[in-house]
Amino acid sequence: MALLGAVSGFLAGLLGIGGGIVLVPGLYFMFAALGFAPDHLMHVAVGTSLAVIIPTGLSSVRAHAYRGSVRMDLIKSIGIGIVAGVLMGTLIADSISGQSLKMVFAFALAALAVIMLVDPRRTTVWNDVPDQPWRTVAGAVIGCLSTLMGIGGATVSVPFMTMGRVDMRQAVGTASALGLVISIPAMMGFILIGWSAPDRPPFSLGFVNMLAAIMIIPLAVAFAPLGARVAHAIPVDMLRRVFAVFLIIVAARMMMDVFNLS
Repeated sequence: MALLGAVSGFLAGLLGIGGGIVLVPGLYFMFAALGFAPDHLMHVAVGTSLAVIIPTGLSSVRAHAYRGSVRMDLIKSIGIGIVAGVLMGTLIADSISGQSLKMVFAFALAALAVIMLVDPRRTTVWNDVPDQPWRTVAGAVIGCLSTLMGIGGATVSVPFMTMGRVDMRQAVGTASALGLVISIPAMMGFILIGWSAPDRPPFSLGFVNMLAAIMIIPLAVAFAPLGARVAHAIPVDMLRRVFAVFLIIVAARMMMDVFNLS
């Protein structure tokens, strides 16, 4: 668990992605290897990842806010849709099985991997971030998808902002703040919908495994700055592409698990 936290934190700092992309499949396969009942493992993996995002996100937001890289106007306009999307994602998660949630995650993970391969962050589509109602619509999509995947949403929200000529540093800083808008209510939602669910791993509060979160958070927070420092010393673009291919392999492995092909 602690190693998983270190890896997710390091990759988050190195590649500018949310650690949830690594945490959710890592937690799922770890819980499965420990022999816990499979019915709700995916829900617990997603809920626990959302809990980990909160302290790591707070640390990131403080650093970006200190440098003036958080756009409050975008947080307000996109955040409205995100809250609605989080509610939608929570209701969907409550109504589908663990197998269905795993399938949603695998398909979305493959799509995010393609986004990383294409890397639209440096592509300009609009002269500015589209105004309302498109910001709210984009926020709802980001919030719903991020809730179902247990991620902070930066992999989607950063390209959305940079395609509208938002400075990369401001896009990353604003995405960190939007990650908190996603993770706090989403975590609370996963606690509520899993409150009376049977056969959860020990030390779970709803669909949030507190023991795993406590073990992961310190190293995730500690290793994120290290990843950010390393990012300035190596060719990160190539590493992003390699990691994207790895994510596609993980997505394929999860789909095999869904259809009992493993």
